[in-house]
Amino acid sequence: MNLDFEQIVSEHRKRNEVFAVATVVEVVGSTSAKTGSKVLIDAEGMVVTGWVGGGCAEASTCTEALDCMSTGQTSIIDIDMDDEVLGAGMPCGGHMRVFVQPEMTKPTVWIMGHGAVAEHLCVFAKQSGFLVVVNDPMAIVEKFPGANKLIVDDLDYEELTPSSLDYVVIATQHKGDHESMTRALNSDAAYIALIASRKRSRLVLDYLRGNGIDKAQLNRVVAPCGIDLGARTPVEIALSVISEIILVRRSGSGLRMKDTLDREHADGSTMNGNLSMLYGKEG
Repeated sequence: MNLDFEQIVSEHRKRNEVFAVATVVEVVGSTSAKTGSKVLIDAEGMVVTGWVGGGCAEASTCTEALDCMSTGQTSIIDIDMDDEVLGAGMPCGGHMRVFVQPEMTKPTVWIMGHGAVAEHLCVFAKQSGFLVVVNDPMAIVEKFPGANKLIVDDLDYEELTPSSLDYVVIATQHKGDHESMTRALNSDAAYIALIASRKRSRLVLDYLRGNGIDKAQLNRVVAPCGIDLGARTPVEIALSVISEIILVRRSGSGLRMKDTLDREHADGSTMNGNLSMLYGKEG
């Protein structure tokens, strides 16, 4: 595919937009599109650029792309160009298989702070596939090379605008934590966490409560945050927090994998035992 196609794909990624790329992976007989032909389809199911055939062949691909973008799953569809009943186009005797791959928007981890924990959190978040925005007057590029955006002139936190897919971690070391927390609670962020001691966490929550933040909103605050790893160093604390973010994102159990396996074995043994008893009675 020509460079223009790849450039347009790159532009969509930079804008963090949902789209799908459909690629013809196999053709048999007479088809207008050939193996390797590609098309980029936007979130509305419209072709942006590329070609996989005209008429209903394109329509079938766009319909499948919409389904893939709604589930986040890839798909392979078979299009019969000789099917007059389903109407994939003018019957020309050909057949094609199309691989549809959606590209979903990436959630963003918003890091409020500039210290060692914030630096390690930026690294872990980036490596885990998140976009990263660091918002702190003391943040510098050299300390946060992986950040997608640095905000250093937002004293009132007006640029803290997370979406419902995003995660906010306040690691300001007590400087402005209650103000940034108030701003975060006015958003639809999926996760709002405060890196602080138990004592500081209580003080921040008391401040919010005293300023009219209701119980439902306060329950959104994860404080103290992170998975209990026994973390002590900044890198360990950052690891515990990103672990919790992944836990929330993937709806994990939080159990050790061995404990999960042991539980599955226990459930399987019980189930097999019950089945044996049932079959034994019937026999």
